[in-house]
Amino acid sequence: MPDAEELITDAVAASRGNDVRLAERQLDRLVVGTGAADGAAAVDAALLRRLAAAVGRLWPRGWQPVDLDRIASRRLGPRAARLLRDAVAAQRRGQPDPVPAWWDDQLRDLDARVWWDDDARHLTGWATREGTDRIAALREAVEALALVESLPPIAVLRPPPGSAQSVASGPVGRSGSRILDRVRALLAKAESTTFPAEAEALTGKAQELIARHSVDAALLAAETPRADLPGGVRLGTDQPYAGAKALLVQEVAGANGCESVWSDDLGFATVLGWPADLAAVELLYTSLLVQATGAMLRGRNERRATSAGRRTKGYDEAFLHAFALRIGERLRAASAAVNAQAAQEAGAERLLPVLAARGEAVKERLDNLFPGVTRARLTVRDAEGWASGTSAADRASLDVGGTRPTRQVGGRGRRQR
Repeated sequence: MPDAEELITDAVAASRGNDVRLAERQLDRLVVGTGAADGAAAVDAALLRRLAAAVGRLWPRGWQPVDLDRIASRRLGPRAARLLRDAVAAQRRGQPDPVPAWWDDQLRDLDARVWWDDDARHLTGWATREGTDRIAALREAVEALALVESLPPIAVLRPPPGSAQSVASGPVGRSGSRILDRVRALLAKAESTTFPAEAEALTGKAQELIARHSVDAALLAAETPRADLPGGVRLGTDQPYAGAKALLVQEVAGANGCESVWSDDLGFATVLGWPADLAAVELLYTSLLVQATGAMLRGRNERRATSAGRRTKGYDEAFLHAFALRIGERLRAASAAVNAQAAQEAGAERLLPVLAARGEAVKERLDNLFPGVTRARLTVRDAEGWASGTSAADRASLDVGGTRPTRQVGGRGRRQR
C-alpha cells in the first residue's frame, strides 16, 4: 500500500509529463489516498508539509515571497498563488531565527498567514474558502508543487532568513520617508487626472522630489561610511508587451542611478541600486505604466476610427517602446538639472565623487550578479505607433523648467539575461 509521500511524488512527476491520462490516474490515486481510515488527511498533511519544504528551499536560491507569488499567478493563476501563500505561511511558522523584518513585511502584504487549525484539514478548508471541491484542490496543489520544485536559482538580492546577515540587511526598495509619501500622492493624482497639463505638472514635481531625495541620501551616506552593497528589487513585466514594459523599467532605472536586467522567461526585471533610488524606480515605473497604458488605449481607439480592421499589436508595441525611450530622456534631463543645482549648493568637489562612487558600486553589483548579460536589439514595426507613443510621452513631460533634450532613436535596447 503506497504512503502519502509516494502518491504525491508520482502525481507531481506525472503532471510534468505529456501523458494527460497518466496524470489523471495519479491524481485519482491521491483522491483515494493511502487506503487507511485517515488516508485523505494523511495526503493533505503531507502535501502542505512538502509544499512548505519546497518553498523553504527557494529562499537561499534567491527567491522571495513576492517573487514566488508573481510567477505562480503568472503561470498557474491566482488560486494556485493563494495556495502557495499558505505554504509560505506554513514554512514561516517553522522558520528558525533570524528572520528580517522586511521578510515579514512581504508576508503581511501578501496576507500569507496560518488561518487553519490542523494541517491535516488544511486542503479541505482551503477548498471550502475557494468554493471548489477536493479534486480541484488536489490538482492545484500538485501543479503548485511541480512549479516550485522546478524553479531555477536566481540572483540573491538580499540575505535570506536564517543567514547571519539577514537581520542586518537594511530596507531595500521601500521607504517610509515623508518625501516619498509626497511622491506617491503626486503620482496618484497624475494617474487619475483627465487633464494632460495637470498630469505633466504633477509627474514633473514628483521626479524633482525624487532626484533631490536621492542626492540628499547620497550625501548622508557619504558622511556615515558603511560596508553596504547596493540592493535590488524585482518588478513584474507580464504579457502583453512584456518587452516594452522591461524597456520602461530600464529607462526609469537608468535615469535614477540604477541598473536593470530583464528575465523574460520568469516575467520580471531586476533593478539594482541604492534604497532611495530603488523606491523611486518602483514608484515611477508603476505610475508611468498606468499613464502609458491609458494613453495607448486612447490612441488605439482613435486609430480604429480611421483605420478599421488594421491590426493593433504592432501599433501597441511601437507606442510603448517610444513612450519608454522618450520618458527616459526626460527623466534623465530632470535628474541632471537637479544634480547640477545640488552641485552648486553642496559643492561639485563634494557631490560629484559621491555620485560617481555610488554609480560604480551599482555597476560592480550588476557585473557580479549577472556576468553573462546581453542586450536585445529594439525593433519597431509601426511608425504610427512610434509617433503616437513619443507624443504621449511628451504630454506626460517630466522636464521641470529645464531645456528639452534632443531625441535619440534606436541607440538603446533592453538589457537581458
